[in-house]
Amino acid sequence: MVTFIFLAIVMIIGAIGVITFRQPVHAALSLVGTIIILAVIYVTLQAHFLAAVQVIVYAGAIMVLFLFVIMLLNVEGEGHGERFGWLRLAAYGTATVAIVALVVAAFMNPRPLPEAEVVDAALSGGGAAQIGEVLFERFVLAFQLVAVLLLTSIVGAVSLVQRKVEQADIAASHSQETGRD
Repeated sequence: MVTFIFLAIVMIIGAIGVITFRQPVHAALSLVGTIIILAVIYVTLQAHFLAAVQVIVYAGAIMVLFLFVIMLLNVEGEGHGERFGWLRLAAYGTATVAIVALVVAAFMNPRPLPEAEVVDAALSGGGAAQIGEVLFERFVLAFQLVAVLLLTSIVGAVSLVQRKVEQADIAASHSQETGRD
């Protein structure tokens, strides 16, 4: 239990880093750390396959995709903090209210921990075949929606970059035309 609490605290610190870092690359790297700590929690729960998938798919493939999009869009650090100060305060207020509501709800309706036999039975059937069976039989729609969401984000990133390149080309050709006159 001490290991879980320590890992949970480290994971929460990493998640806070994701939302507080101003540089997008730093936030993405903090997310990678959070994902890796989650994989370590899976290992402590004896779900080694899930830990491997967590590292390979999320920390590997998805985060590389995120970093690629960040680099492709050439996103700079936030420079208009004063301009959206009220929005930041509203976001902090909303987050504080949500966290307090979750803590109050957890204390008002405590749920008992599952018995060890139930947890062991659930974890023993967590092999790749069982996970694949559940994923492709019961959650096939959710799986397809996630795939479409990722495809949409990639197409959106490419279209944003293409627009920036076209605008840069138009500006360059316009400056060349005015330079000739």
